[in-house]
Amino acid sequence: MCGINGIAFSARSGRQVDERVLCAMRDVITHRGPDDRGVYIKANIGLGHRRLSIVDVAHGHQPMFNSDKTTTLVFNGEIYNHGDHRDELEAKGYKYETTSDTETILYLYEEYGFECVEKLRGMFAFAVWDERKNQLFIARDRVGIKPLYYVHDDQGNLFFASEIKSLTEAKAVKPNLNYDALPDQLANHGTSYDETLYEGVKRLMPGHFLVWKDGEISIKKYWNLEYEPKHFGLSDQDYVEQWLAEFKESVRLRLMADVPLGMFLSGGIDSSAIAAVMSELVSEPIKTFSVGFKEREANEFKYARMVSEKFGTDHHEITITPEQFFSKLPDLIWHEDEPLGFVASVPLYFVSELAQKHVKVVLTGEGSDEMMAGYARYYKGLKLLEYGKKYESLTPSFVRSVVRSGLRTLPNRLNKKLNRTFLSLDSDVESLYFDNFAIFNKANQDQLLSDETKSRISDRDPYQHIIHWFEKENAEELLDKLLYVDTKTYLHELLMKQDQMSMAASIESRVPFLDHELVEFTAKMPTSLKLRGTDTKWILREAMKGILPKEILSREKMGFPVPIGSWFRNEFQYLIREFVLGERALARGIFNADFVRQLAERHFSGENHDLRLLFLLNFEIWQRQILEGEEVKISLDEK
Repeated sequence: MCGINGIAFSARSGRQVDERVLCAMRDVITHRGPDDRGVYIKANIGLGHRRLSIVDVAHGHQPMFNSDKTTTLVFNGEIYNHGDHRDELEAKGYKYETTSDTETILYLYEEYGFECVEKLRGMFAFAVWDERKNQLFIARDRVGIKPLYYVHDDQGNLFFASEIKSLTEAKAVKPNLNYDALPDQLANHGTSYDETLYEGVKRLMPGHFLVWKDGEISIKKYWNLEYEPKHFGLSDQDYVEQWLAEFKESVRLRLMADVPLGMFLSGGIDSSAIAAVMSELVSEPIKTFSVGFKEREANEFKYARMVSEKFGTDHHEITITPEQFFSKLPDLIWHEDEPLGFVASVPLYFVSELAQKHVKVVLTGEGSDEMMAGYARYYKGLKLLEYGKKYESLTPSFVRSVVRSGLRTLPNRLNKKLNRTFLSLDSDVESLYFDNFAIFNKANQDQLLSDETKSRISDRDPYQHIIHWFEKENAEELLDKLLYVDTKTYLHELLMKQDQMSMAASIESRVPFLDHELVEFTAKMPTSLKLRGTDTKWILREAMKGILPKEILSREKMGFPVPIGSWFRNEFQYLIREFVLGERALARGIFNADFVRQLAERHFSGENHDLRLLFLLNFEIWQRQILEGEEVKISLDEK
């Protein structure tokens, strides 16, 4: 795990790389690689690298060169099958000088060109400067585990990096709010395509590569997740056995390291399954790490300890106070570069910091929910859509209108629940699913955004990209289409959270549920193996029967529960009053002040708007800290 950056100036710009600028880009992300650093500069081309040494610690220095130094590589990630290619490449005449996976990428590129990405099993973002062809080749792994951001300006100059802060450090762009990305961010935890909240900054999409040649760029997709044709013809037990074999192989591959390794253990089925498989593959006790809060509803230690005891792990825990949570918030917004998409970013940082004292690599459970329908919203959304279609077909439109009007007269608590059903909403996937589970849905945004902000947004539809993904997937079943959308959108933001928070603590995280061969097999399974009635992740639960404790198998999903709702109503209400309701925040004119005040007061009075208020809080901190360059400190004296 590392940090990469680079600059490619076009001939028409007439510019050459300034080493001070390139090193500033590199060193602002030192947290991604505190062990080593390197640069390559040749006239208009510059590559930078920060290294967290994991494989071949002594000899994996980057940038790495081929034998005649005409090809130069910087790489972030891990290639788990790099050893499988070594014999083939050596037989073709390539002479290895290290045992690192970096060298294998370099030679695969020399041998196969752009098609080298198809031979890589792992997580990666890398850049290859090919001096003979005078071109820069940049690639990102299939599901987007490793980040890659870039700026391509009007003179054809290209700047790229693992984090956006490197791009602003190089002054490739000014840190200005991208208004067009705001509706997407407000609804969906993050942006759903290649846009970011920074004007002019894009991200290379997962499963894509970019080629730059004298100012021109071309981007090509090399991989897509397919859900058809299905693997029909096997029994449930056959599927379970085959899936478990694939999963075990994925975990085994991710134990590749020359440094201490452990895992995050929440006590949920995903991390518990990883612990069960790891315990079979290593001789020493696994080092496991858990995080929680003192509040009972936000504490999973009981279940993590149960799994730890079952598999004899060397277990470590950290309990976070709300004071720690809020005091660290500005720092973590800086690390994420954008407003935090998930409240779980904060506890994830603290457990990463805990783990870093003991290991350099951790395995985590990200991706299981999006592969095997692990969220309750899948079965809730499918049922709502099923009943909604029947309701519309059997009920005249005038009756439906009367029912909708009648809902407004019901007590607020009942009205709020029914307003999220087909009795109040159109029975289509956008209304009953995407808009229904948004942070700020379309109606909220219409009230939240000021008239001035609305005038600056070219398309206010927060689901334009999500619908694009939904309509693009040719899966025959609705559940698969919803899973596909989430792998392209929601999962991407989760992975960026995982990457940025673990790297903030200089620790590498690996995600065995997202091995691309396991992902491809899982996608083509019948949907009944993913969601059966209300049983989510059915095949994982079946595979772990007799291995995990029954209490773990039957648990409902909690995620990383954080009790911010009660904090905002009580001792930390002052933070909302300062950063959300304060004169400085409201004077920006981005949001409708009256609606923001109403939203906060409704939360203070007992309604739950915790995630909405958290977004507004860290959006204001982001603007002060990133867009305005101010050092933001959370004062804990006022509570």
